Amino acid sequence: MRQSKRKCVTSSAGDKKDQGRDPGAEEGAKKDVRTRKKVTVPSSSTDNLKEEYHCWLMKSEPESRMEKGMDMKFGIEDLKVQPDQTACWDGVRNYQARNFMRAMKNGQQAFFYHSNCKEPGITGIVKIVKEAYTDHTQFDPKNPHYDSSSQKENPKWSMVDVQFVRMLKRYISLAELKELHQKHKIKNGPLRNMALFTRARLSVQPLAQEEFDFILSLEEEKITEQGSESYN
Repeated sequence: MRQSKRKCVTSSAGDKKDQGRDPGAEEGAKKDVRTRKKVTVPSSSTDNLKEEYHCWLMKSEPESRMEKGMDMKFGIEDLKVQPDQTACWDGVRNYQARNFMRAMKNGQQAFFYHSNCKEPGITGIVKIVKEAYTDHTQFDPKNPHYDSSSQKENPKWSMVDVQFVRMLKRYISLAELKELHQKHKIKNGPLRNMALFTRARLSVQPLAQEEFDFILSLEEEKITEQGSESYN
């Protein structure tokens, strides 16, 4: 598949990227996500998860930020102008996030999340169109994602190809999701264990089916001063 300009969406302790992590999302990060569905995370995963997923959330930066002379910007509008509206999701340098990508299957959908910006949040939907394969940027010394410890005969890092599906009918902000998460923790709502808050620093995150469906339902709602009324 063709190479995109998409860069630097990774995050986690020990990972220099994810300058795009959202501090508001990190609060309340106390529990693991518990989900069910179709894809089993490989046993090599650093957190030894055995749950199965078929929905995802993937973070990228919609605003310019230079690193080693390269602009890290890649928002959903940048994806839309790629040939076939398709791009490789390169640059992930966190083992958990990598393992989640390795678990992705063709046709699965993910929310495209804008991070490291004035108002982080979910802006659209993409789908996986090529399953995990070697991330070429790990071998390029001029690339911000170069990893001198990775060997071509045994590469450490993988990427997938994603294709634009559609924009959400409205932007679902981190602030709105955080408010719902707090309510759902008390009332056992569908976002009670959402990885955006329980594993906030990961740039690639799993979603339970009920989480994905609930968030989709939010695009039909109008924002009020009190936020979403669901699970009040």
